[in-house]
Amino acid sequence: MIDFGISGRKALICGGSSGLGYGCAEALAKCGVKLILNSRNEERLQKACNSLRQKTGAEIILAAADITTDKGRKLVIEKAGDVDILVNNAGGPPIGHFKNWDREDWIRAINENMLTSIEMIKAVIDSMVSKKFGRIVNITSGSVKSPIPELGLSNGARSGLTGFVAGIAREYAQYNVTINNLLPGQFNTARIEALIEKRAKENGITSQELRAKLEEENPSKRFGEIGEFGVACAWICSTHSSYLVGQNILIDGGRFNSTF
Repeated sequence: MIDFGISGRKALICGGSSGLGYGCAEALAKCGVKLILNSRNEERLQKACNSLRQKTGAEIILAAADITTDKGRKLVIEKAGDVDILVNNAGGPPIGHFKNWDREDWIRAINENMLTSIEMIKAVIDSMVSKKFGRIVNITSGSVKSPIPELGLSNGARSGLTGFVAGIAREYAQYNVTINNLLPGQFNTARIEALIEKRAKENGITSQELRAKLEEENPSKRFGEIGEFGVACAWICSTHSSYLVGQNILIDGGRFNSTF
């Protein structure tokens, strides 16, 4: 068995009460990492915490707050203290058509899916440098590489974060602080269910029919599970990944067809 070398480290998981964030939290907990679990919904957060403690026995601090606000970020950072690992994760903006979005829609998307992650990185990176260890993982989207028309707000905001990370990741690699992005494709989450339901209605078919079609189109003939996404995140956070710097790791079952 490979030891990821991060037992006893502290990780702040944003959006960790469900979906991909929860998958990352569970995988890190199984590596012996202490968790600070964040979500806006306190009830859902407590439920996730109970589940994780039952599965892993992890030490967990709850930080219910909206980190897209200055007040929320301050609360979470104060509860977390110095952390060794940061997983940035935020729900995607509404789906729709760009002609129906106004300036405020764009500002909200950029704040939630770009600026918030940058502010969280800014809050933790100095202590990581001082300890000569830090792992920052931003959960973005496969749409950064292969844009989805109805996810234009997400395409734009997350691409902005991707460009920012490319610029600063190399600066901090010398301190054993790495910053990388994980790009999920279609995983079994509430987000994909909402997308399927909307697109199915537009095409006059059932959600079940569209899901079957999408699964058939994927080389893996299925959607991903949050557990396998979490393990990938845990490896990027491990002591064995220090040479992985400023990368965009696409996990989509092979759906995006490219040589590079």
